[in-house]
Amino acid sequence: MPPKSKKSLWGPKHLRLAIDAAGVALWSWNVDTDKFSMDEHGFRLWGVAGDEKVSFEDLSSHIHPADRDRVRAAFSATRAISGPYEIDFRIMVGRDVRWVSARGQGNDADILGRVMFGVFLDVTGRKQAEEGNELLAGEMSHRVKNLLTIATALTAITSRSATSAADMAKDLTHRLAALGRAHDLVRPVPGKVEHGALLGDLLSVLLAPYDDMGAFSGRIRVSVPRMAVGEGSATTLSMVLHELATNSVKYGALSTPTGTLDVSCDSPGERVAVVWTERGGPEVPEPGTLEGFGSSLLRRGMADLGGAASVDWLKEGVVITLTMAASRLGA
Repeated sequence: MPPKSKKSLWGPKHLRLAIDAAGVALWSWNVDTDKFSMDEHGFRLWGVAGDEKVSFEDLSSHIHPADRDRVRAAFSATRAISGPYEIDFRIMVGRDVRWVSARGQGNDADILGRVMFGVFLDVTGRKQAEEGNELLAGEMSHRVKNLLTIATALTAITSRSATSAADMAKDLTHRLAALGRAHDLVRPVPGKVEHGALLGDLLSVLLAPYDDMGAFSGRIRVSVPRMAVGEGSATTLSMVLHELATNSVKYGALSTPTGTLDVSCDSPGERVAVVWTERGGPEVPEPGTLEGFGSSLLRRGMADLGGAASVDWLKEGVVITLTMAASRLGA
C-alpha cells in the first residue's frame, strides 16, 4: 500500500501566525469598484480605522505628496506589467513618515473575481539605514576632499617659514600630526566614553595645524572664558569648528600669508555665542545661498546644539557667529 501522506501543518491559523510574525500586511483591490481591503495589520500600518470603507483613492490621500502621483501611476500600470512588481513609497501617519513596500503580481496574474491581491511591508528601518549610509558616504567623500586640500595648504604654510628641507619636513610632520589629533575629535568612536573638554582646549587642538611657526606666528588668536563642553556636544562642536577652519584654509584668511583669525566667546549665560572673525584674506563675494555638504553640516550641527549660525560678509573678511544653548553645550 502507498504510504499515507503527512498532514500539512500549514492551516489558515498557522499561516496567519506566520504572516503576523513577519510583519506582512495583506491587501486586495477590486479593479472595477476601486474597493480596497486590508487585514488588521494593514490598517494599523496606514493609521486607518479598520471599520472604514476604503477606496484606492481614499488610501492614496495618506501617501506622501511627493510620492502620490508616482504611486497612482504605478498601480494603474501594474495590470500591464508582466510578472511580480514592487513599489516603495512614503505614507503619512499623523506627523510620522513611514516607508511602505507594495508587492504583487502584474498582468492580471492570479486575479480572482476582478480582485487583485498583494502585500504591504513596513520598510522604514531599511530606508532609514540606506539614508544613513548615503549621508555617511557623502560625509566621507567631503572629508577626504578637504584633507587633500588641507594637506596642500599646510605644505604651502610650512614652506614660508622653513629655512631648510629638513626643517620643512619636521614642521610639516608636526602639523599633519596635529591635524590627525583634530580629526580624532570629529570622529565619533562607537563604545568610546568621552568626558567632554574645555572650549579653549578644543579650539587649540583644532586650530594648531594652521598657525605659522615662523616669523608670522600667532596669526590665530583665541580668547574664550573657561567653559566646559559636555561629552555629548564636544564632537558636534568640533565638527562645526573644523569645517570653518577648513573653509578658511581653502578660501578665507588662512589661505593667505597675512590673514588672521580671531575666535572669541562671551561669558556663558542661557545662550553662548562664539564669534569667528577672519581678516586679511582674499575678497570673496557674498554667495546668494549657502549650499553644499559643508553648509548642511554647519546648519545641522548648530541645530543639534540648540542654536544657529549667522554670517556677515565684510570687505576685509567674514564674521561668523555661532549661537548655542548653554544647556546643550554642557550636556
